[in-house]
Amino acid sequence: MAIEYLGLSSINGPLVVLEGVENAFYDEIVEFIVDHNTRKMGRIVELDEDKAVIQVFEGTENMSLDNTHTRLTGHPMEVTVSEEMLGRTFNGIGEAIDGLGPIADAEKRDVNGLPLNPVRREYPRNYIRTGISAIDGLTTLIRGQKLPIFSGNGLPHDQLAAQIVKQASLGDDSDEQFAVVFGAMGVKHDVAEFFRKTFEESGVADHVCMFLNLANDPVVERLITPKVALTVAEYLAFEKNMHILVILTDMTSFAEAMREVSSSRGEIPSRKGYPGYLYSELATIYERAGIVDGANGSVTQLPILTMPNDDITHPIPDLTGYITEGQIVLDRNLHGQAVYPPISILPSLSRLMKDGIGKGYTREDHQDLANQLFSAYAKVGEARNLASVIGEDELSPIDKQYLKFGEEFEKRYIGQGPTENRTMMETLDLGWELLGLLPKEELDRIDTKLIEKYWKDTKETLETEE
Repeated sequence: MAIEYLGLSSINGPLVVLEGVENAFYDEIVEFIVDHNTRKMGRIVELDEDKAVIQVFEGTENMSLDNTHTRLTGHPMEVTVSEEMLGRTFNGIGEAIDGLGPIADAEKRDVNGLPLNPVRREYPRNYIRTGISAIDGLTTLIRGQKLPIFSGNGLPHDQLAAQIVKQASLGDDSDEQFAVVFGAMGVKHDVAEFFRKTFEESGVADHVCMFLNLANDPVVERLITPKVALTVAEYLAFEKNMHILVILTDMTSFAEAMREVSSSRGEIPSRKGYPGYLYSELATIYERAGIVDGANGSVTQLPILTMPNDDITHPIPDLTGYITEGQIVLDRNLHGQAVYPPISILPSLSRLMKDGIGKGYTREDHQDLANQLFSAYAKVGEARNLASVIGEDELSPIDKQYLKFGEEFEKRYIGQGPTENRTMMETLDLGWELLGLLPKEELDRIDTKLIEKYWKDTKETLETEE
């Protein structure tokens, strides 16, 4: 039974303190009625005897100690879940903002999710095709994986996220159901409009569920947005047997919102001012990816974070790296050379890639081909360093071939148009075409049988084209 209180005892930023509380519990949702007509929501974040500290989602503007009534709801934060949410747009706490009204006859779920028995987890297998060669060929995204994108301010991660949403699929010959849950935290209005317009114009909006927390929305709402998005994703995956790709941008906004709220609560800060529980909060979100025994669906996460000052040792990317299974790193130098997407190959990796590619999934040569491309591109870096010291004219013939390979690799393999959607076979064939610029004896990471089957000398072809 809900209980009413006639007032608050104090207000501090997004936090309010309620006295005389009985039988309340942590994370319980509280309703506020301001001036008898405005409704707001909050959640209990701290309990001390008969006092409760409450985060107000919509902010505490216009709230005062004598114009606010409160009501305990008796349940934690819940969100509406339904298959009809696909093709719809919601705010950061799951309320429809597309003008189509609320979802009718929908169920509600706790945004914190249900505890998952680790024994029921299945190992991620098979892949999700993004249509982007640098990801599909070298850091393949596996169903049920959590693979973050490390970006920086000014880099085209928003454009990359939109392209992945437009192009992502389960492969060219899969007939399984696939959808995308897109959660944006602290984005500007023009960025939100870019996502909305891009999805509508490309015709993919009908299988995308969007949650938008804008930059002028309350900071506290940012802490709920990823949990709301993941709750809907879990429902579609584990109850409706769909394969769901969850894209969360930007996790740095989430962490900074956590720091701001933690500071207003007077908590002792840890590294860079972030609360000591930043790791556990990130883990709570990232670990909601996976495959569950008994369900045919999967939840795959592609969180995007902007590294402050491009510092990969910053607490947010650092802790993210501990929890997730690899990373895709965007590079400012490639971006400066007009290479899109500017994915830096050498620091990027997908730890689960080997378990979802190869014979039966992509093609038998995929793993060996990826290993050889990594190895060859590493030697490109060595040749460039040497050329910067002694000059390109003094390089050996093989070093000059590696320089040519590196130039073509960045231009044609890493670089592709923002609307170019490559199949997995096109990506693999392009890899072999570029390896044809190198002598056969340099291919020391590939089985001899595969070299005989796929390798072709393309040096003369390329020189003729030029």
